[in-house]
Amino acid sequence: MDYDDDDDDDDIPEREQDEGDQQAEESDSDEDIICVVEPSAVIEKDKAQPESYETDLEIEVDSEKTFTTGQEDLYLEACKLVGVIPVSYFIRNMEETHMNLNHHGLGPNGTKAIAIALVSNTTITCLELEDNWILEEGALALMQMLHENYYIQELNVSNNHLDSPGAKIITDFLLENTSSLWSIQLAGNNFNDETAHMFCNALTSNYRIKVLDLSHNEFSEKGGEQLGHMLVLNEGLQTLNLSWNQLNLKGALSLCHSLRVNTTLKTLDISWNGFGNEGAQALGDALKVNSTLAYLDISNNHLNNEGAIKLGKGLELNETLRILKMSQNPITVEGALSLVLSVKKNTKSRLEEINISNVLVTEGFVKQLDGVFFIHPQLDVIYGEVASTVCKSVKSPVALTVIKAYVERQNTTVFEFLKSIDHFGTTKMPVAEFRKALTMQTKVPLKRIQIRELIKTLDPYGTGIVDYGVFREPSEEAPVK
Repeated sequence: MDYDDDDDDDDIPEREQDEGDQQAEESDSDEDIICVVEPSAVIEKDKAQPESYETDLEIEVDSEKTFTTGQEDLYLEACKLVGVIPVSYFIRNMEETHMNLNHHGLGPNGTKAIAIALVSNTTITCLELEDNWILEEGALALMQMLHENYYIQELNVSNNHLDSPGAKIITDFLLENTSSLWSIQLAGNNFNDETAHMFCNALTSNYRIKVLDLSHNEFSEKGGEQLGHMLVLNEGLQTLNLSWNQLNLKGALSLCHSLRVNTTLKTLDISWNGFGNEGAQALGDALKVNSTLAYLDISNNHLNNEGAIKLGKGLELNETLRILKMSQNPITVEGALSLVLSVKKNTKSRLEEINISNVLVTEGFVKQLDGVFFIHPQLDVIYGEVASTVCKSVKSPVALTVIKAYVERQNTTVFEFLKSIDHFGTTKMPVAEFRKALTMQTKVPLKRIQIRELIKTLDPYGTGIVDYGVFREPSEEAPVK
C-alpha cells in the first residue's frame, strides 16, 4: 500500500520529526524486530477509525508520549493511570515475539495497561491472555489496540468471561477485516446462541482469520445452524474448534451440509457435541464429496456401530482425510472393523491415523488390519486392548533396541539405517512417510506398536514431522558448505 507522506510531514513540528526519525533509525537497527506484514503500525495509525472505537485508550496512546517515551516507561505510566501493579514478566519480554500472560490475574484494567503499551510495539506477534478475567472492558481495550498494531497475528483470550458483550466487541472488529490477526482463541467465554449470529455475520465476509477456537462455550443446535451457514460462505478459515458445545443433531446437520461446499477448512474438531448416528450419516455423506478436510475429531458423540458403518461409507470415497479421531464413542469391534474395511476398499485413501482407542478388539480384528496395512502402509489404527491377550504381560522390545541390534551386526549405525529408507534424502520426514518406510523395509521386522513408539520419540510434540538426525554420530556430520 502506498502512502503520500509529504503532506503529513508539513504538519509535524521539526522537533517531533527529528525524534520520529531517530526512533525509526533505532527500530531499523534492532535485529529482534520481526515485520511480517507490509503496513507500518505507525503509518497505519493515521487511518480514520470508526466512531465506536474513539475512546480514552485511543486518546492516551495517540499522544506525544508514544514517540518520546520508551515502551517500558509508557507501560509503567499506563499502570499508574489505570491503578494497577505492573507485570514484571511483560516488561522483561517486550522484545520477544511470543508474549505469554496466561493466568496473570490482569483484570480489565491490567489488560488496558498492556494494550496501551502494545500500540507501538513491533516485536510481539503472538499474545496469550487466557484466564485473566479481562471482561468486556478488557476486550474493548484489546480491539482498540489492534486498530493501531499491525504486528500481532495470534491472540488467545480464552476463559475470560467475555459473555455476549465481549462477543459483540470482537465480532464487530472482525467484521472490518482490517487487522493482521489470523488466529484467535475464544474458548470458554460463555458464548451462546445469541452470539452465534454475530460470528456468522463477521466471519461470512472475513477472509483473514485462518484459525478459530470456539470450544467449551454454550452453542446449542440453533448456534450450530448459524455457524454452519457461516462455513458455507467463509473463504478463510482453515482450522475450526467447536468441541465441548451442545450442537446436537440440527447443529451437526448444518455443519455437515457446509462441508459439502466449503473449500478451505482443513481441520475440524467437533468432539463432545452429541451428534448421534444421524449426524454420523450426514458426516459420511459430506466426506464423499469434501476435498479439503484433512483432520476430523468426532470423539464422544454418541456414535455406535450403526454410526460407524454410515461414516465408513464416506471413507470409501474420501481422498483427503488424514486423521480421524473417534474415541470415547460406544463402538464395538464390529463397528471398528467396518471402518477399517471401508478404508481398505478405497485405494486412494490418504488416512494416516484412525483413533478408536477405547474399543476392545479381537485377534481376528488385528489380522484383518494386516490386509489393510498392506494396501495402506502409511496408516496407523490406534485401538484398545486385544480381548484374548488382556492378561498377557509379554511386551515387545522398543523399536530402537531392535534397530540397534541389527546395525551392530551390520557394523553400521542407526542413522545410516534410517537414511537408507529415506527417499526424501533429508533427516526430516512426514510421520506417515516414516511409518510407511519402516513398514515396507524388510531388514528389521517391527510391529506396528513399536513403530508408533519410535515416532513418539522422534516427534514428541506431534508436529507431524520426525527428525532422525538426532541419531547422527559426530563422524556422520554433514559437511558444512
